[in-house]
Amino acid sequence: MIRIAELKLPLQALPVEARRAADAPAETDADRTPQPHPIEALRTLAAQALALPESAIANLHVHKRSFDARGTALRAVYIVDVALADPAQEDAVLQRLAGHAHVQRTPDMSWQPPARAAADWTPAADERPVVVGFGPCGILAALTLAEMGLRPIVLERGRPVRQRTKDTWGLWRRRELNPDSNVQFGEGGAGLFSDGKLYSQIKDPRHLGRRVMQAFVDAGAPPEILYEAHPHIGTFKLVKVVEALRARITALGGEIRFEQQVVDFVLAPAGEGRWRLQGLRVHDRGAHGTEYELPAQRVILALGHSARDTFERLHQRGVRLEPKPFSIGVRIEHPQGMIDRARWGRHAGHPLLGAAAYKLVHHAANGRAVYSFCMCPGGTVVAATSEAERVVTNGMSQYSRAERNANAGLVVGIGPQDFPQHDAAAWRAAFGDAAGSRYAAEAAALPDGAVHPLAGVVLQRTLESAAYRAGGGGYNAPGQLVGDFLAGRPSATFGDVLPSYKPGVTLGDLATVLPDDAVAAMREALPAFGRQIRGYDRADAVMTGVETRTSSPLRIPRGPDYQSLNVEGLYPAGEGAGYAGGILSAGVDGVRVAEALGCHVLGVTPPPPDRVPHAGVAYG
Repeated sequence: MIRIAELKLPLQALPVEARRAADAPAETDADRTPQPHPIEALRTLAAQALALPESAIANLHVHKRSFDARGTALRAVYIVDVALADPAQEDAVLQRLAGHAHVQRTPDMSWQPPARAAADWTPAADERPVVVGFGPCGILAALTLAEMGLRPIVLERGRPVRQRTKDTWGLWRRRELNPDSNVQFGEGGAGLFSDGKLYSQIKDPRHLGRRVMQAFVDAGAPPEILYEAHPHIGTFKLVKVVEALRARITALGGEIRFEQQVVDFVLAPAGEGRWRLQGLRVHDRGAHGTEYELPAQRVILALGHSARDTFERLHQRGVRLEPKPFSIGVRIEHPQGMIDRARWGRHAGHPLLGAAAYKLVHHAANGRAVYSFCMCPGGTVVAATSEAERVVTNGMSQYSRAERNANAGLVVGIGPQDFPQHDAAAWRAAFGDAAGSRYAAEAAALPDGAVHPLAGVVLQRTLESAAYRAGGGGYNAPGQLVGDFLAGRPSATFGDVLPSYKPGVTLGDLATVLPDDAVAAMREALPAFGRQIRGYDRADAVMTGVETRTSSPLRIPRGPDYQSLNVEGLYPAGEGAGYAGGILSAGVDGVRVAEALGCHVLGVTPPPPDRVPHAGVAYG
């Protein structure tokens, strides 16, 4: 097939959906437009691009669709794949158009397991691979292992998605926090309570992102995520998708164990300062409440960015960790209609366009980068803490993106040099007197320039505790209007923009919660953003704090074999290990790591990153 890019059509040439699909359980395929693309018009443009008659094109498939709002006439921009009526002509056409920037051979984007266990594969007790965590990374890792015939065991500290949703609503509605079942922990991971965005800027030469999205579609996600330039699913739909993926894994022989928290790692010396994984200590937080040892030679750590107690245990066991940069800030809310008008102009409200998104960045004079993060059109700001008496914010949208406000993280990049490395009181407040004093002493003993791997957790917990106090308790979040924030005065009353955060927002002064450098950078960035999006710095826009879980505060470094640098059999993966940021990149990393582990189990060479492996080979 031949791929053709940059086929442009005016917006009015596109079929209009009767309605944007909502999150109603009764939604069926009949609710959707049977053909959402102007295929005949695209066929005409494709034939012109190839300098062929339209009759030469046997079939046309839309690969991607985006919208170009840079001119006065908004246009749809397509990438399509075409099959010629005479396939033998394909090479000649591609050779004739070899210099054409928008014409190429359609790449093979399919995925097949790089190897499969024989049907009668009978592993020893410690040979079944284990996946720790059942968020996007853990789900795709477990699915990949299951499709390789390796019957993985998944340990998830939280609850199944339906019960987890009830627990999360318990915090939002009744101010009751379950530390193991919340926005961060439980089936679906932190990505479940989000906008469900499925796009990333990672390098993906093997098209594993397509493998992730196809797995979601096969599990019931809207099929348009395969062609939209900025696809999303939304929380309610993700619930059903996650359940279907779980069913697929178990049907292939996998086993998912909920309320099972890994509390320790059983290691044996392997020489030269290295260790070999032998098993896991697991706390059954369900009906039994006991601890047991699970033998395991190979474990994928798909922890997520908030598994701080597991990070601490890894450090205690001597697993190599290193601090890494992340970002901190607030959630900012504006009327969605204002954002729509700023981005779409006179086309705002068109049913094909839906709620508009934005992406902003500003480099402040003090050297800090300020940028929008995890933008949620037509969504809500949610309570995302996983620890008692700490406040964390995040953003969430449903598939319909129909809520009144737009929200995004307004965050500032920080690095290990900003962590409270030598603040012993902060270490004790973050980890308790005994452990905090010990870690503070470790930090003090490090050479100049070295930073303790847990120091980022200290900063996160310090800010989250300050936000809890500023909110007045009960998991209220501190808030401030943009106009007051810019003027350096506390806020007392809301304007036209009302916050969506539940349990509630207590107005005050966010400068008392955030670091001075971050406050200065945000005050400089807001007017700059207002020049890009009219009204962005409007006085009554609401800022709610704090946003601290943008990414993991540390990295678990791994080698080219995807294993820990000093623990054989331990495979760090996803956001918690510092190798992903978002649903799609976490899922892709889960596939990569699972492929490597599975090939190690089966004694074959894992696929290199720039090749799609040969399919269909069974190994005993």
